[in-house]
Amino acid sequence: MNNVRTLSRLGRRTEAPPISWMMKIALGRPKLISLAAGFTDNDSLPVAETAGLIKAILSSRKAGKPSLQYGTTEGDPRLRELTGRLLRDSDAAAKDDPAYSADRIVITNGSQQMLYMVTEALCDEGDIVIVEDPTYFVYLGILQSHGIKARTVRLQEDGIDLEHLKSVLDQLRITGEIKRLKLLYLVTYYQNPTGINTCFQKKAAALKLLRKYEKASGHPIYLLEDAAYRELRFEGVDEKSLLTANGGKDRVIYAGTYSKPFASGVRIGFGFLPEPLRTAVVRIKGNHDFGSANLLQQILSGALGSDVYEKHTIRLRARYARKAAVMLKAIREHFPEEVEYMIPQGGLYFWARLPKHMKCGEGTKFFKACIENDVLYVPGSLCHAEDPARRKPDNTMRISFGGSRLENIPAGIERLGKVIRAEM
Repeated sequence: MNNVRTLSRLGRRTEAPPISWMMKIALGRPKLISLAAGFTDNDSLPVAETAGLIKAILSSRKAGKPSLQYGTTEGDPRLRELTGRLLRDSDAAAKDDPAYSADRIVITNGSQQMLYMVTEALCDEGDIVIVEDPTYFVYLGILQSHGIKARTVRLQEDGIDLEHLKSVLDQLRITGEIKRLKLLYLVTYYQNPTGINTCFQKKAAALKLLRKYEKASGHPIYLLEDAAYRELRFEGVDEKSLLTANGGKDRVIYAGTYSKPFASGVRIGFGFLPEPLRTAVVRIKGNHDFGSANLLQQILSGALGSDVYEKHTIRLRARYARKAAVMLKAIREHFPEEVEYMIPQGGLYFWARLPKHMKCGEGTKFFKACIENDVLYVPGSLCHAEDPARRKPDNTMRISFGGSRLENIPAGIERLGKVIRAEM
């Protein structure tokens, strides 16, 4: 008897997330240095500050019991108000700008749940989402499990290639597939995996371009701005979000998180959503969990409502700047000059490209050699969607300095460089 047949199409189709088998590799080799996981820096987690916030919450007659009770599906009203204010101030927007209203915000279990629910609310099996090439590989898993097709657009040093985006849109219009296009997904701040920061002008131009194809599609085409790494900037300027762009309030979905800039164990994310999408997402979330953990939301409200959150993000940026500098120094020392790499101004990652003849995807001789030398990276092939319009690259890798201990970064890069030289 084939028990697999009892599963739904989604259940049968969903593949094991790459992060699962990479974590298994790391746990099986105690001496391995992982430059793969996009974890936040363990030594800088705000333990004492969080303990103080929890003590203040639970010692309060007014806040103690409600914080241990269920909250609302869309999220705590005060946290949504503080989140709107935080983003409004970051964008230097007017205080009365409706784009930042708490009524447009939904609090989620990390930004990952927001990405999942938005995709579930918008897309049916066989629909199309345009993504950057490369992009966040966990989001590709969401598309794969739902049977959604991906079309890819190249990246340039300052973000998405607008000419290539137009070419992809034109091709979809010619084939009639434009009617299945629902979404353009962009990781706009210190992109996972490349570290690229998309300038505001490009984001706004991409949004404007999408609007031109809505007549052919017969429905709105949304732009999902994934801003998970926005507050991890340690160089350059803070680009405004697309909520400030013309049409941003009606067509932009802005997804953010407190996991990366505060504490990943808190697992609180958020999204700014236009209607009718927001109502659909709230209903889906009601079926998921009818509300994110109330105590965790109160911790974030306390951090945002005091100076705890701001002070911590300042310290965290300095910490990541230091770790990125250490990794860059090691790369320059141990990588052959034939290896190309991008220097990030924020986020958690370096993106490296080996010579074209070298393959470093999972299952390759190169990847196995790295494991044998006790170093792990994310194969770049995982970050490239399946797209019939181009051959998937297999000579790139994502290298993370986020969760690695500072003292392990040079040794990890040295081991990786050793394998690169041997394979060359």
